[in-house]
Amino acid sequence: MTFRQEQSIPFAAQAIPFDEFLAAGKLPDGYLPSEYLAQQFVERLVHYVLSVPAGSYTMAQLSHLLEQLDPRAQVFFFKRLKETSPDSLKDFAPLYYGFMNEFHSLLFT
Repeated sequence: MTFRQEQSIPFAAQAIPFDEFLAAGKLPDGYLPSEYLAQQFVERLVHYVLSVPAGSYTMAQLSHLLEQLDPRAQVFFFKRLKETSPDSLKDFAPLYYGFMNEFHSLLFT
């Protein structure tokens, strides 16, 4: 992976190489050191997965990437996906139900 995070540039202004992260199925260690940055990452990930052409990534690749996130960020991903594009949930249903099945207790907190 050729990713290098610039410390002087705020996270919101950095380009995120989602294609590299999806291909590798792993985020660099320490990449999202706070809940706030994880939320910003998820917001941008939602827009990425909704805007790239079909076939640019697989659900398995997306699943591996989401598994690297904190459980709350995983739930936030699907919440933002639903809010941003409610019709898209049918495309993400297997992934959604797989993750929500594991975290059903978080839905009520």
